[in-house]
Amino acid sequence: MSGLFGVVSQGNCADVLFYGTDYHSHLGTERGGMAVLGDRFYRSIHDISQAQFKSKFVSDYKEMKGNAGIGVISDRDDQPLLFNSRFGTFAIVMAGLIDNLNELAEELLEQGESFVQVGDTGVSATELVAKLITRGSDLIDGIEKMFDRIQGSASLLILNQDGVYAVRDRLGRTPLIIGENGKDLAVASESFSFFNLGFTVKKYLSPGEIVLLSKDGLKQKKEGGPDNQICSFLWIYTGYPASSYEGISVEVVRERCGRFLAKDDTVKADLVAGVPDSGVGHAIGYAMESRLPYRRPLVKYNPGYGRSYTPPTQEIRDLVAKMKLIAIRDIIAGNRIILCEDSIVRGTQLKNLTVKKLWESDAKEVHIRPACPPLMFPCKYALSTRGIVELAARRAIRAIEGKDREDVSEYIDYRTEKYARMVEWIRKELDVTSLKYQTIDNMVQAIGLSKEKLCLYCWSGGIA
Repeated sequence: MSGLFGVVSQGNCADVLFYGTDYHSHLGTERGGMAVLGDRFYRSIHDISQAQFKSKFVSDYKEMKGNAGIGVISDRDDQPLLFNSRFGTFAIVMAGLIDNLNELAEELLEQGESFVQVGDTGVSATELVAKLITRGSDLIDGIEKMFDRIQGSASLLILNQDGVYAVRDRLGRTPLIIGENGKDLAVASESFSFFNLGFTVKKYLSPGEIVLLSKDGLKQKKEGGPDNQICSFLWIYTGYPASSYEGISVEVVRERCGRFLAKDDTVKADLVAGVPDSGVGHAIGYAMESRLPYRRPLVKYNPGYGRSYTPPTQEIRDLVAKMKLIAIRDIIAGNRIILCEDSIVRGTQLKNLTVKKLWESDAKEVHIRPACPPLMFPCKYALSTRGIVELAARRAIRAIEGKDREDVSEYIDYRTEKYARMVEWIRKELDVTSLKYQTIDNMVQAIGLSKEKLCLYCWSGGIA
C-alpha cells in the first residue's frame, strides 16, 4: 500500500507535513515525497528503501515554504508528480493499484500521449491517473472520468492554488480521514498521524467523496456514494494499531480477533504470544479470552528494521524478517506456545525465520493461530498480497490436486474435507504442532462492519 498526508495551514505547513507523512512509513518502503505550494512549488522525492524517511527529508522540508502541502510514502512510484494542465499547475499523490494500467497506457500512447515516469514495472500509475484527470473539463470532472476508466482503486491528494483536494477511492478500498487543529486542516490515510500534531478527527471521507481543504475551511466538492468495500486487511495487518477506519479502532479489532480465536480453540498451552508487531494485538485478545498468560518469547529489534511484508523482493523480505526478531530462550524452553500471527501469506518467513527460532530455543509445542482465513487470491486493489503462486494455500492446493485449480470454492469453505486437508498440508509445511485459522465470519464480526461494506477479495475472490 501507500500512505498519504496533506495539510493546509494558516502559516507555513512544512513541519506538520514532514512529521505527518513520516507517520505513514509503515505503509511503504520504496519512495517518499513531499510537495509544498507557496510562492512556487517546492518538491522533493527520495529513495527510502535503504534509509528512513526522516533522515532523507530532514534537510529538505526546512527549505519548503507555503501554507499547503502533500506527502506520500509510496510502495512503488516516484511521487508527488507535478503537471501543468489547462486548468492550472498541480501536484498529485496516489494510493491504490490500477489493474488495467497497461491497457489504459497503451490506449493513451496510441492517441499520441507520452509518459515520462517509466520504470522496471512500466508506466507510473500516478502519472496515468493524472493524465486521465487532465482530459476532463475541470478538475472534478476529470476525477470522475478517471474513475470511470480505471479498474482497481485510487485515492488521491491534489495540490493546487485552491488548496488540497482529497479524493477517496470510489469504492472506499483505501481510507482518507480529515483532521482539524483550529483553522488548520489535514488529511491522512492513517488517523493516528493527527494526534501528536495537535489535530483531531473531523470526518471520515465516504467512498468517492471529494473535498477541498483550503485556508477558508473544508468544502465538499462531490458527495460520496453508498457503496463501500474498504480493505479488511487494514484492521488485520497493514493499519497502525493506534488508527481507526470508519470510526473503528484497529487495536480493538485485533483484540476481538484474538478473542474469537480463543473461543473456538481447545488446545492446551502454557503461554500466548504474538509475532511482533502486528500479531501482538491478536495475541492480547487471545490471552484475555483464554486466561492464559501473555508473554514475549520473540521481540523485535526496531531500529532500521521495518515490516518484512512490504519490501518488493523475497530476498529483502527474508533478510528483514531474520534480523528483526530475537528469540528469548528463557521464556521459550519447555513451553507449549500459542503464537498468534496476523496472517500467513507465503509462509516461508513464518517457518524459516520465526517458528525455527522457537524450536531452536527448545519450545515443547508451537501452535499457530492466524487472525484471518487462508489467503487465496492476490490483491487487485493495493500492492499487498502478490502473485498467486506465492500464497501458501495455493501451494497446498497444488500439492493436493497435483495441479492448479481455478475453482477453489471447496477450499474456501472451512467446513469441507478439502479445507481440512489444505490446512493440514500447510501445518506440516510450517513444521508446527497445530494450525487453526480464523473463520471469515468471525473476522468480519470482529471488524464490526457487514460483509457488503468490506473488501474480502484476497480470501474469497468474490466467491463467498
